[in-house]
This record gives sequence, C-alpha cells and structure tokens, in this order.
Amino acid sequence: MKFRDAIQTDLPVIVDIYNSTVAGRMVTADTALVAVESKQEWFDEHSTNKHPLWMVEEDDGAVIGWVSFQAFYGRPAYDGTAEISIYLAPLQRGKGYGKQILQYCMDNVAALEINTLLGFIFAHNTPSLQLFTQLGFEEWGHLKNIATLDRIERSVKILGKRL
Repeated sequence: MKFRDAIQTDLPVIVDIYNSTVAGRMVTADTALVAVESKQEWFDEHSTNKHPLWMVEEDDGAVIGWVSFQAFYGRPAYDGTAEISIYLAPLQRGKGYGKQILQYCMDNVAALEINTLLGFIFAHNTPSLQLFTQLGFEEWGHLKNIATLDRIERSVKILGKRL
C-alpha cells in the first residue's frame, strides 16, 4: 500500500468513491450525489495548505481509497488539530484497509504539525466507530440528533486522539 498527494486527475475518482457512500446513509451527510465541479474548491484547498488529500493505492497503482485532513474550526489556535476522513472504494471495504490507513496517518501527521486527530462519525456507523476506538480514539463529544437522513434524525459522535 502506498500514499501520495492527490492530483487533479484523481478528482473524478475521489468523487466516485465519495458518491458510492451517499445511498448507504452511514458515512456522509450528503443526501444526493455530488458533481466533480462541486468538489473543486475543496480539492484546491487541500493542495494549498498543511491539510493534505492523499490517494491510497496498491503497489500496482490500483486505487484503494483516499484520506483527507480538514482544518478544525478555522482559527490559528486550532492549527494542531485536524479532522480525518477515510473513504474506501466499494470493492476495497471490509478488507482491513481502513485500519492500516488510519494507523499510517497517525504515524505520519507529526510532519504536518498535527498533534490531535478528530473523527466526526454518525452514531449508527458501528464499523467506523469500532475502527477508531480500536486505534485508541475516545469519544470526546456526542451531538444528538443533529442530522436528518430520510426523515430519521441521526446523531454524530466526535472521536479524538492526541498523538
């Protein structure tokens, strides 16, 4: 498995992987598919700051997924904290890649001057909650019923880890 910075030609693949999670209502709060164009600004922000967007690939170049780091709260005092998001291609889920990716990120964010990682995870997304807690993340917040998906109120848990 290898990690590299995402480039412009990766954006359609990133969006395809992202869109593959929308219907399941477990990972994203988007309720409809997104267009590549709508993610361009988000993509550009990752190439201009210390919060990268990495592609994750097999050694032969086959895409496993992607991982992004987002600034937390957008104020300088929080520069050492980042939200992490991991998205796997549909055929790569359930193979243990999420754990390997999260561990790699934890091991390598010090170079980005990040010392705290946060995961914002739907409370009903048991697999993701288990993944993060297995690697030492703790529940730092519970936002009760703040999202509505298909007329069902959903809660979000904030899991955090100091590195």
